[in-house]
Amino acid sequence: MTTLAGRHNIALVVIDLQIGVVANAHRRDEVLGAVSTLVDRARSAQVPVVWVRHSDEDLESGSNAWQIVSELSPLPDEAIVEKSYRDAFEGTKLEDVLADLNVGKLIVTGAQTDMCIRSTLHGALARGYDATLVSDAHTTEDMSRWGAPPPSAVVTHTNLYWSSQRAPGRLGGVIQSKDVKFERSN
Repeated sequence: MTTLAGRHNIALVVIDLQIGVVANAHRRDEVLGAVSTLVDRARSAQVPVVWVRHSDEDLESGSNAWQIVSELSPLPDEAIVEKSYRDAFEGTKLEDVLADLNVGKLIVTGAQTDMCIRSTLHGALARGYDATLVSDAHTTEDMSRWGAPPPSAVVTHTNLYWSSQRAPGRLGGVIQSKDVKFERSN
């Protein structure tokens, strides 16, 4: 339903699944397994996989912690979008990458649920994209010592509120990884 004219393709977006980001993540191995399966399925369907990688003063570009986890491997022809803000669209080439691929719908996975996932989902919807969150393919670390709910509650709550997100001509939504259908329109 996207409001982006002529942008009928979908892309799998993998956000910040980096060594330092998911070292202590809730359900780390299960989430990485779900994302790995989605990446394989997207590639088989010739649906683009777009990788997003964060860097800032706590996650230095080029460091070991900054690297994408060893369980996932971007292919040489897959875009890696470097970012330094929570919303993967802010100050990056993400919009250009998606425009070149005629993408108007995003299937979103990654970390951290309560930061970069939420910010990017909202950024996508505000920019005209349909944005679907994969309910079992995003995670966060435990930040309850700073007043946040436990990670399982953060994931559950995000799945709940994103399941009914919408804006004029655009849809949010939530889907389980087993139910994701990758179809390419051209």
